[in-house]
Amino acid sequence: MGSTPFRVPPPTLQLCERGRSLRGQGSLRTMTESSKPILYSYFRSSCSWRVRIALALKSIDYEMVTVNLIKDGGQQFSEEFQALNPMKQVPALKIDGITIGQSLAIIEYLEETRPTPRLLPQDPKKRAHVRMISDLIASGIQPLQNLSVLKQVGQEKQLSWAQQAISSGFNALERILQSTAGKYCVGDEVSMADLCLVPQVANADRYKVDLTPYPTISRISKSLLTLEAFQVSHPCRQPDTPPELRA
Repeated sequence: MGSTPFRVPPPTLQLCERGRSLRGQGSLRTMTESSKPILYSYFRSSCSWRVRIALALKSIDYEMVTVNLIKDGGQQFSEEFQALNPMKQVPALKIDGITIGQSLAIIEYLEETRPTPRLLPQDPKKRAHVRMISDLIASGIQPLQNLSVLKQVGQEKQLSWAQQAISSGFNALERILQSTAGKYCVGDEVSMADLCLVPQVANADRYKVDLTPYPTISRISKSLLTLEAFQVSHPCRQPDTPPELRA
């Protein structure tokens, strides 16, 4: 964690300037104070990816501090980071004089303070569907195949455990999306549910889950990945992405 400048190159569409990423060996406490929001992120963290998408969609200029969840036993366990987020997890976002942990709480705060474009529908029924799908993924699937859980399962069982956790959740999610989806998870507007879906499909690919039984999930994810905000926030394009994983 330190001070290498980073700016996401715009591929085709014009988005706001992304800000800087602070990397290296420095302390969180040595970071220069900034009026911009500061996102603490790890390239492969699906929870961090959700927030990166939200920041991109809402054209919020921000700086990034990368927190390596593997190096040195996990930089999230450092005293400096625990002071920032006692849960020792990414993402965390410093914004408007406060620090927020938990990706959905961050996205909801951004929605309430920077509501354009909206990520929660105006219609209360659709809004409930968005929150239901978001919680299903963020609480019912992703935590079961998270790094901290897989470490407890043991090396030999990690793949089968992750596949079972994701498949079980996707069985339910596919049925729900068949009744809520339009072009995206809920109707034809990108919502918080879509911000949760794409990173979880990436997790499924990583753990070699067969997506054939989930045509709705696959279709929506592919459509979302054509959007600029999902591309610039992708794990393969982050400042801490290893060279062999860059695209």
